[in-house]
Amino acid sequence: MSAMNAKESSEGEEEALGMKTETLGESRYSGEVKRGQAILVAYLIATLELTFLFMQMGVMPYLAKSLGLDSVGFGYLQTTFGVLQLVGGPLFGRFADQFGTRAALILSCASGSAFFLLMSISTSIPLLFLSRLPGVFMHGLPGAQKVITDLTAPSQRADALGKLGLCFGIGIIIGSALGGVLSTKFSIFVPLYVGLVGNLINTVIAMVWIPLQAKPKSDCHVTENSNVFSIREILRLMKFPGVMEVFMVKVLAGLPIGLFLIMFSIISMEFFGLEAVESGYLMSYFGVLQMVIQGLVVGKLTKHCTERTLLRLSVFVFAGVGLGMALMRTVWHYCIIAVPLMFAYSTLGTITDSILTKAVPSSDTGTMLGICASVQPLTRTVGPTIGGVLYKQFGVSSFGYLQLIVNIGLFVYLLKSKIPLREMKNQ
Repeated sequence: MSAMNAKESSEGEEEALGMKTETLGESRYSGEVKRGQAILVAYLIATLELTFLFMQMGVMPYLAKSLGLDSVGFGYLQTTFGVLQLVGGPLFGRFADQFGTRAALILSCASGSAFFLLMSISTSIPLLFLSRLPGVFMHGLPGAQKVITDLTAPSQRADALGKLGLCFGIGIIIGSALGGVLSTKFSIFVPLYVGLVGNLINTVIAMVWIPLQAKPKSDCHVTENSNVFSIREILRLMKFPGVMEVFMVKVLAGLPIGLFLIMFSIISMEFFGLEAVESGYLMSYFGVLQMVIQGLVVGKLTKHCTERTLLRLSVFVFAGVGLGMALMRTVWHYCIIAVPLMFAYSTLGTITDSILTKAVPSSDTGTMLGICASVQPLTRTVGPTIGGVLYKQFGVSSFGYLQLIVNIGLFVYLLKSKIPLREMKNQ
């Protein structure tokens, strides 16, 4: 009798253990599905926000001109937006770390709504400048990067971050085309109304589909007395091993080409002799290149090469791009150079973001992404002045020679230095 009871008890324990294992398996599968859905939603939010941003970029010069703003004033307007984005990037990252990714994305989308609302009612130059103010928290791309960083394993991070290039490319192509069509067929304010409604929809999407706290609870170490506006907390991240070195490579390697792109609207007219429509086609070509390279090529490379190797490769290719730019004479030369240029640009951005977010505690990844996001606004802020001097004094080839010299120096530095990197190769 006791043997039968023992047997029944053993069978009951095995059945309970089996049910528990099955439940855990279902829970794990459900968690994977929810993480996948949240990442797809992050891609969608980034795509829509970038589309609306590029849509207003095409309309902005005409709106400014209709209000009587000259080219110098328009430069000040662009610089204002760049400074606000520069300051807001790290603050947005700190906000995401302290209050969660969903709150940060809602803030970004709501700021975008305010941005387009103020632009749509801009009837004077002061009001147009005021419309730039919400730009301090318009960081949909870093917000999407934060979701991906929190929900992916370190070994999968570079590949997942690289796919955001598809979002960027789609934003350039659709945004530029849609802004032109709507403003031409209807009114200059119609793209702004579309951007306003679109950002409101984005806000609702973020509220419904993004998890309240994307990162695991065990990874959340927010200090109660920490302040979103603490400069000390932001600068603290630069003291982690390898962070300052990789960040400086990120800034310096892309700075010369960034200066060139800032001046590209003038260069396309004066050096290449392009009309506005032809410049638009060229921008669409860049968008397609970025979609293909960053969305497909970079992701595959991260599965076969270490991040250190890809970092060195991107800098080396950048040096070659510099030589090509120094020698180019026609727009067709530039179209050929654009392929390795976009490869180096996309690879450098994806790999450095991946390296830097792994180099800091998971509770600080938002702040680190915010700091990374401030690199482009920094270029937009100082670019017009430095780029203007280079172009007027030394010509287009000066951008290429500067790109060559800087990146050869960085390549030699990366070969000789032993920067500590985590997760050297994706599995």
